[in-house]
Amino acid sequence: MFRPKIPTMPTPTGIVTPPAVEPTAIVQHTPAPAPVPVAPATPARPTIQLTPGTALALIGGGTAVVLVVGAVLVSMLLAVAITAASVAVCAVVLRSLLASETKRR
Repeated sequence: MFRPKIPTMPTPTGIVTPPAVEPTAIVQHTPAPAPVPVAPATPARPTIQLTPGTALALIGGGTAVVLVVGAVLVSMLLAVAITAASVAVCAVVLRSLLASETKRR
C-alpha cells in the first residue's frame, strides 16, 4: 500500500520495422563569385570620452548608490536585532511568570 508503483515501459507488440529513410536529391550549386574586398570594420559601439564633469557625476552617482544600499542593509540588520531582543525579553518574562506560578503552589 505504501510502496511506490513504478511505471513500466510499454513493450512493442508485433513486428517492429525501422522508419523508412528517403534519399535526398543531390543538387549541384554553381561556385559563388569571389568576395569583394570590404573596408576595415568600424567598431560596433562608439568610444565614450569622459569629461571631468561626467567622471565626477559617475563617481557621485556610484557613491550615492553604495550609501543607499548600505543604509538599507544596516536598517534590515537593526530590525532583525531589535526583533531578536524583543523575543528574548518575552521569553525571559514568560519564564519568570511560569517559575513564579510553580513556587506559589
